[in-house]
Amino acid sequence: MSSELVINSTNEKVSIALLEDGKLVELNQSSLKQQFSVGDIYLARVKKIMPGLNAAFIDVGYEKDAFLHYLDLGPQFSSLNKYLGQVISKKGRPIPISKFKRQSDINKHGKINEVLKQGQYILVQIAKEPISTKGPRLSSEISIPGRNIVLIPFADKISVSSKISSQEEKERLKSLLQAIRPQNFGIIVRTVAEGKKVAELDTELRTLVKKWEKAFEYLTIKNLPKMVISELSRESAVVRDHLNGNFDGIHISDEAVYSEIKDYIREVAPEKEKIVKFYSGKESIFDKLGIVKQIKASFGKTVSFKQGAYLIIEHTEALHVIDVNSGNRSRSGNDQETNALEVNLSAADEVARQLRLRDMGGIIVVDFIDMHRHEHRQQLFDRMKEAMSVDKTKHNILPLSKFGLMQITRQRVRPEMHIDTEENCPTCAGSGKVQPPILFPEMVKHELSVLIEEHKLSKVRLNLHPFIATYLKRGFNSEEKKWRKELGCKVKIQPVESLHFMEYRVYNEDGEELKRKRR
Repeated sequence: MSSELVINSTNEKVSIALLEDGKLVELNQSSLKQQFSVGDIYLARVKKIMPGLNAAFIDVGYEKDAFLHYLDLGPQFSSLNKYLGQVISKKGRPIPISKFKRQSDINKHGKINEVLKQGQYILVQIAKEPISTKGPRLSSEISIPGRNIVLIPFADKISVSSKISSQEEKERLKSLLQAIRPQNFGIIVRTVAEGKKVAELDTELRTLVKKWEKAFEYLTIKNLPKMVISELSRESAVVRDHLNGNFDGIHISDEAVYSEIKDYIREVAPEKEKIVKFYSGKESIFDKLGIVKQIKASFGKTVSFKQGAYLIIEHTEALHVIDVNSGNRSRSGNDQETNALEVNLSAADEVARQLRLRDMGGIIVVDFIDMHRHEHRQQLFDRMKEAMSVDKTKHNILPLSKFGLMQITRQRVRPEMHIDTEENCPTCAGSGKVQPPILFPEMVKHELSVLIEEHKLSKVRLNLHPFIATYLKRGFNSEEKKWRKELGCKVKIQPVESLHFMEYRVYNEDGEELKRKRR
């Protein structure tokens, strides 16, 4: 399976699409003003202790206080808290953590008011981004992720990913890292570390330790709350988490992001530097690669997947419900049981894709088509586990119930991706009536003349539906050529599939969309 990453940056947001064999499987969209990303580490203050919940509310600068449960403090909270106190009380470079005397682990059955008090300074990490009406969810069990390993300050254990199947390889990695691990640091070995040499692991380990120590060099309690360590940009984090042996293309439309990703790849995997490619075309990279079309087809309430079969996806406050329908497959020549099995197996693949694509979390209930044979029900359960095996988000799948329902839980750390695929009609503006199509070219020409005059343009790009664009460009003496002469401006007509039949967009040479000036 080949994977490609496509990054489209605009003035307002960054969109990141992950394609597997050309099919859209993940989509991340983040505003450039977005804060509180998973992994960010803050120096904050305890706002309120809630003994009944065995938790505390923490002020991290969000409009709603963040939530920290006692179980999320981490066993080494006493060590972290004491170290933080020493750093704050001293000026300049703090003592290295390797020379710090660790404290005993806190009681895992303890109470929040035994370790925290109102107004106390605390170091926390974003575990879940703000979702719906809730503020961020926090943890004080700090972790600093790298490509091959995750660094855990004040821990002393080395854990190896369970997805590495070879016991011999697990032991090799564990012994290697045991030899180079600094004092008072724990390590989690990620799946991609399989087969890596000690020099590469040692370099990354030193980089992560330096990142931790640098954050505390001149840490003060002024202007709290404040970010102490920032997670990578969303683009770099996605690259870090998905870069693997089958990754063969990263396409980027923004020069600054291109340079950032290029530098990151050069640092962590120099042999893959050539897969980073800059896209400089005038057309949106998502339009160029057909991603907009896939988004429109994948985010509606109804999603077709194979030979007329489709899913209906509904969302409630408590859970997500997915209904599998055979559609016109029911008219196929196979018997009912065989037909149900074929549809359900294909639906399992599409359900797994939809969960990743929409980043659906919490409880998901899938209503498959009824099957009576036990071996078919087991085959469907195995297929769903296989389809979900590539999902990096923690999840759990239960076998089919006697009612044909499959229950899935999937960890939720970010708001679900929701894209409204229904659009207001740009032609009738909701009135239900449109002007005669025969007058449309003249109207567009008039609008162009006004814009050219107002903005003093010598070049202009006109985006139109492909049918209209073809009509205006056809023939030796096309309308496009006539307009250039009559308007005294170089008009370039560009077909764009995502536009409606009687919709248009006008752009200047710098790619900025033009609108009429208000009188």
